Amino acid sequence: MKIRSFEFNLRELAGSMGDFGTLFPLAIGYIVVCGLNPAGFLVMMGLTNVVTGLVYRLPMPIQPMKVLAVVAIAQGWSPSMVYASGFAMGVTWILFALTGVMGWIARVTPQSVIRGIQVALGLRLGFEALKMLSSSWVLGVAAIAIVLLLRRNRYAPAAIVLMLLGMVLMLVQGELRQVTPPAFALPPLTRFRPEEIWETFLLAGFAQIPLTATNAVISTAALIKMYWPDREVSERQLSLNMGIMNAILPFFGGMPLCHGAGGLAGQYYFGARTGGANILEGLIEIALGLFLSNSIAQLFSTFPRAIIGAMMFLVGIELARFARDVRAAKDLVALAVTVLVSLLANMALGFLAGMATHYLIQFITKMGVRDDA
Repeated sequence: MKIRSFEFNLRELAGSMGDFGTLFPLAIGYIVVCGLNPAGFLVMMGLTNVVTGLVYRLPMPIQPMKVLAVVAIAQGWSPSMVYASGFAMGVTWILFALTGVMGWIARVTPQSVIRGIQVALGLRLGFEALKMLSSSWVLGVAAIAIVLLLRRNRYAPAAIVLMLLGMVLMLVQGELRQVTPPAFALPPLTRFRPEEIWETFLLAGFAQIPLTATNAVISTAALIKMYWPDREVSERQLSLNMGIMNAILPFFGGMPLCHGAGGLAGQYYFGARTGGANILEGLIEIALGLFLSNSIAQLFSTFPRAIIGAMMFLVGIELARFARDVRAAKDLVALAVTVLVSLLANMALGFLAGMATHYLIQFITKMGVRDDA
């Protein structure tokens, strides 16, 4: 079935599952540690996916903001603090879009640094994937083989086969018998204190901004341009989109969300080509939130980690492969510095180090040309 820029088939459904690897662990942490209402953040995430698919008519990953999520889970934030941090990010990205700050950052960022961020993200995904694969190397290797064999299969796409395999294993091991029966639940109306906006911004918001700018905005826009050359989405659009959704979702139990190059690469790798993937993913998340909110943490935590690890590992390789179009020696240096600092510290510092390296080389080259003249 095809409607203009939307397809609803097994390939799109498989692609919609391509970025589940980053959702599962953070969702579990938000529920178990921070006490977020599962119905709220799943239904809101699902609605965001549906709206984004309809607006862009392309696969567009919707993921938790990772720095905020990691800090919130590590420090045991209250639900209101999580909602306040999302609202703070919403205001920030709306301002970045309307003032042109995001567009300026995109214009001054060289391709070598963008590729460096993508490679660093791919390597980080690969490292995390290896940890998951270590839970069952046999299952992990089998899952990788399934992906390589079926990734382009129209009738049995790899991601769907792996999800079904995971559910069968959970059934055989008796995990599903312990799951709470389905029950209907609506997203709650939520609120936060004004002082929590600034508090969470200091605790994690500042650190989230450069990661979101590089990975969720600049790198995602670059990937869209590579995958769909005739369907360009600007950095300003992505920034405004993230701002609007994060300014609204916290009042209905939604967690801080963003886009992401890793998520887009995962969706594309497993078959997503149209906005139908987002709509299908959104409908799945809405259904989970409405009917399985009481058991979703258990379902996510008992799903075989090796299967998710296999999917993440291959997506990581896909991201790292984008470095092949950087060939000039000076660009390779900036890319290498970006990757190295990103892995040793974080991607925000990696971005700054790569930018400094690029413009320092450019300055030295210009000075050398003047001296020769």
